[in-house]
Amino acid sequence: MTLTTALAGDRDLEQASDGERVDVPAVMPRALLAERHTLVREGLRSLLSEHLQVVDAVADGRALLAVAKRLQPDLVLLAITLPGLNGLDVARQLGRLSPKTRVIFVTMHAEPAYVREAFRVGAAGYVAKSSGFAELLVAVREVLAGRRYLSQVFMPELAEILTETRPAPGTLSDSLTSRQREVLQLVAEGWTAQQAAEALHISRKTVEYHKASLMRSLGAHSCADLTRYAFAHGMIGT
Repeated sequence: MTLTTALAGDRDLEQASDGERVDVPAVMPRALLAERHTLVREGLRSLLSEHLQVVDAVADGRALLAVAKRLQPDLVLLAITLPGLNGLDVARQLGRLSPKTRVIFVTMHAEPAYVREAFRVGAAGYVAKSSGFAELLVAVREVLAGRRYLSQVFMPELAEILTETRPAPGTLSDSLTSRQREVLQLVAEGWTAQQAAEALHISRKTVEYHKASLMRSLGAHSCADLTRYAFAHGMIGT
């Protein structure tokens, strides 16, 4: 059974001109994937293609935002650790760029802080990579039906997240602006000020200003300190 079958009863019935009921194929939901590891990304694409119309599968957060803005998919499935722009910050921006898109995180991060922050920034589902594909399909079905889903490995400890309108800020939340977070991640990934400026469409001086501001506000003394902060807050992976 495909998700189209589950969501639409496999066929939508429409009234023909002569009054008879005719079968019309249900529309398959459109999904966009983001995962930095090629093998995982292509594996998910192959498996999900039987149940969803996978419009694209990308490797970094900035590419995801660009494609989502252009295609307005029904669903985005993404990891938390993504180069260029991490999944949490992607979700923060998706609500503005593609407001009808539902978001499911598929991630190795099992710490409660990540789960809480994911739902706080707009996720509708959170699936651990240790889960089976069958559970991912359940999550997709629930989220496309307008409900929230949380992997069984987090239940019942974090069950209250599913009923909270907006979870309270957790340990991953901070007072940084969106621009500061963007600059921080790129600096932590080793981008030069010029490269970051070109990616963010701002001047090199603006990047350097934000970097200096970050150093002051975070009490950092080097780029290594900024990198450690970014890692601790889920912006970059190992």
